[in-house]
Amino acid sequence: MVEYGTLTSDELRRKKRIKLAIYIAAFAVFQTIVILVFALTVMRVKTPKVRLGTNITFQNFNTGTQVSPSFDLSFTTQVGIKNTNFGPYKYDSTIATFMYQGVTIGQVTIPKGKAGLRSTKKVTVTVNVNSNALSSTTGLGSELGAGVLTLNSQAKLSGKVELMFVMKKKKSAEMNCSMTINLSSKAIQSMICE
Repeated sequence: MVEYGTLTSDELRRKKRIKLAIYIAAFAVFQTIVILVFALTVMRVKTPKVRLGTNITFQNFNTGTQVSPSFDLSFTTQVGIKNTNFGPYKYDSTIATFMYQGVTIGQVTIPKGKAGLRSTKKVTVTVNVNSNALSSTTGLGSELGAGVLTLNSQAKLSGKVELMFVMKKKKSAEMNCSMTINLSSKAIQSMICE
């Protein structure tokens, strides 16, 4: 009878060890799933987005005619740097270039800064563009005759996304916007950013 009780005691210890091993294995699997979900969502670094704002205020608005095509514009707008990451995006100073049919007609500096985690940093810039750099104004004359002016803007922000104050990843955000200005209303008719 003593042997029978000893066997039962040994069996109980064995069952407790098996239970403990199962609990440890279940905990390890649970932790692996939590770490995997965390790595795939929070720790995934997305490329920030840079966009030109649609709220544009013109300070200077001079345009020529279809016969004598020219323009000289000065306006204030906002450049939005949208950071969807779970860490701040620190970017360096860069230049945004404004073009008419591929020819550079103006540039503006976007100062270095920081877009907070999951937020949009808005930088106000004043842009001066004119037709002095255009060698041929044949397309400009017909566009001014139609009452519109189409400009393109490009910029590339280089910076780093910092995650959990430990990991830093380099990311470059690019802006490529096309805006159509209505000359009679002196306002933005359309803005398309890629």
